Amino acid sequence: MSFRVVRSSKFRHVYGQALKRDQCYDNIRVSKSSWDSTFCAVNPKFLAIIVDSAGGGAFIVLPHNKVGRIAADHPLVGGHKGPVLDIAWCPHNDNVIASGSEDCVVKVWHIPDHGLVKTLTEPIVDLIYHQRRVGLVLWHPTALNVLLTAGSDNQVVIWNVGTGEALVEIDSHPDIVYSACFNWDGSKLLTTCKDKQIRIINPRTGEIESEAVCHEGSKATRAIFLRHGLVFTTGFSKMSERQYSLRTPDCLDKPIVMVELDTSNGVMFPLYDPDTNLVYLCGKGDSVIRYFEITAEPPFVHYINTFQTPDPQRGIGMMPKRGCDVTSCEISRFYRLNNSGLCQVITMTVPRKSELFQEDLYPDTIGDTSALTAEEWMEGKDEDPILISLKDGYKPPESKSSISVSKRSNILNKMPPKSGGAKQSAQGEAVSSQTLQEFADEIRKLKAMIVKHENRIRALEAEVALNKVTKEDEEGSGGDGLNAAPPLASDEV
Repeated sequence: MSFRVVRSSKFRHVYGQALKRDQCYDNIRVSKSSWDSTFCAVNPKFLAIIVDSAGGGAFIVLPHNKVGRIAADHPLVGGHKGPVLDIAWCPHNDNVIASGSEDCVVKVWHIPDHGLVKTLTEPIVDLIYHQRRVGLVLWHPTALNVLLTAGSDNQVVIWNVGTGEALVEIDSHPDIVYSACFNWDGSKLLTTCKDKQIRIINPRTGEIESEAVCHEGSKATRAIFLRHGLVFTTGFSKMSERQYSLRTPDCLDKPIVMVELDTSNGVMFPLYDPDTNLVYLCGKGDSVIRYFEITAEPPFVHYINTFQTPDPQRGIGMMPKRGCDVTSCEISRFYRLNNSGLCQVITMTVPRKSELFQEDLYPDTIGDTSALTAEEWMEGKDEDPILISLKDGYKPPESKSSISVSKRSNILNKMPPKSGGAKQSAQGEAVSSQTLQEFADEIRKLKAMIVKHENRIRALEAEVALNKVTKEDEEGSGGDGLNAAPPLASDEV
C-alpha cells in the first residue's frame, strides 16, 4: 500500500493573475540606467517609477486611480541633476518619498494627496554628504524620519530627516554596498558588499557584529532579514549560477540551505511578506516570479509556484500589506515594469470560497504609525512596529498629511538664527512678498521701455531706408536721363 504525503500549507495554491491592460499603466519611459535597482516603489496612495529624463534625473508619481495611457508631458518629480538610481516611500507617511541620484545628493519630497499638477522641483530637504553617486535609500521600519543612504564612495549614512543632519556614518565597507536591510525592530543592519561579504552591523555605532562570505560569485548579491531573525540571501556561485540561501545570524558562514536555481545573469531581488513568511524572487530580465514559503521544517525554504509572463521585467515594486484587497483574499500585489513602457499589475491570491474576512491570511500587519522618534532610537531604545488589523480594511488617518508640513517647517526653522523665532520668520515672509511686488513693478516698467525703444528703432530704420532710396535716385539721375526724377521740395524730405 503506497501513498504520498503532501505538505500542509494554506499558501500551497496561491496563484498570480495579471490585470487587464486598461487597469495597468502604459506609456512610461522607464529608466535605462544599468544600476541594479527595482526602479519602482509603491504604497497604498501612490505608484512611483524612475523614468528617463533629459537634463537630469526624475521619477513619475501616479495615484492608483490614474490607470491607462500616461500622457508624455505628465508632471514629474525632477530636481536631481543626474539620473535617479533608487527611491523609497516613507513607511510612516504615504506622502513622503526619498530619492538617491548620480548627483551625489539625497532628496526628500512631499507629494500632495491627489498627485502632481506640475513638475515638482523643490524638495523638503537635501541631504548632502556622499562624494559619489547614491544608489541605495532605505527608511527605518519603526523610528520616525530615520533614513539610511549608501553611495559608491563605500559610505553608509543614517540621517534624521526632520533636522537634515547625519546621525551615524558607517565606513566599514571596503567596496560598493549592494543592499541593506533592517531587522524587525530596526536594532540590527544587514548589508551585502562587492567584496562578497555579508555583514551584520550595529546601526547606532557602525560596529560590525558578524560577517561571512555571502555568495562566491562576483555579481551583485542581496540579503534581507526575515521576521524571526533569519537571513535570506540571493547571489551567484563561482560558475555564475544563481543561488539563494537561508542562514542564522550566529553562523553566517554556514548556510542552513543553499540552492542553485538557474544560469540566468539577472540580479534577483527578494521581496518579503512578513505576515505570511513568503519570499518572492524577481530577477532583472526574467519573465517569471518565483515564490517560496519559509517554515521551521526541513527543507525550510519550500518552493510553491512560478508566475509566468511573456515579457522580461525591467523593475518591480511590491505593495505593503495594508494596500491589498482583503475582500478578494489578495495577499500580495506587484507592479512589474516592462521594457515596452507598460507597468503591469499582478495580484497574488489565495483561493477561498467564503467571502468573509480570513483571519488566518491576514494577521495584524505593520501600520503607518511610528513606534519611536529619531531621538529615542539614537538613545538606544528599540520597539517592534505598531501593528493594525485589516478586518475593516485600511483607512489612512486624516491628520497624517500634516506631518510633512511640520517636518518642512522644522527643517526651515533650523536655518535662521534662534533669536527672533516666529516673529523673525513672519517678517521674512512679509519682506519676501514686498520684494516680489517690487520686482513685478520693475519688470512692468522694463517691458514698457522695451516697447518704446522698439517703436523708435522701427521709425529710425524706416527713415534710413527712405534716405537710402533717395540717395540711389540722385546718383542715377546723372546717366541717360531716363531715371531722372523731379527734385523734391525741401519741406517734403
